[in-house]
Amino acid sequence: MPTYRERLSPSGRVYLYLVLLIPASILVFAPINMLAGILCAIVLYGGSVITLLVLSPVVSVGDGMLVAGKARIPLSLVGAPEALTGSAAVMARGQKLDARAWLCIRGWIQPVVRVSILDPDDPVPYWLISSRKPQELVAALQGADHELI
Repeated sequence: MPTYRERLSPSGRVYLYLVLLIPASILVFAPINMLAGILCAIVLYGGSVITLLVLSPVVSVGDGMLVAGKARIPLSLVGAPEALTGSAAVMARGQKLDARAWLCIRGWIQPVVRVSILDPDDPVPYWLISSRKPQELVAALQGADHELI
């Protein structure tokens, strides 16, 4: 049973931007057939929304594992997590980013959690994970770490 679970779905603003597909589709198809333009607009918008929702990664902590998208790692190989917000999060995703780090970040979610990896055989020094609730993710990782001991 996960102690923490979060889907990194896009914010409402992204869906609002996708509304621009509707007039664009109608504009392209209107000279051919107005009904075709309207149907195409509905299908494009609906398909885009469904695609964004289905492809949104899930971050969870539970059953002795940290899962971020398609990646999984046992909590016994996870080091100290660190919640980063504001300019620290921007720096962690930019200038201070290690090219070897594993990323599960989304542009529409600013805060990130940096989780160091303790596995000596893993070339990845840390994971950088987007989270709307970074403090809760850190608390779940720290709480799960105490449960293992």
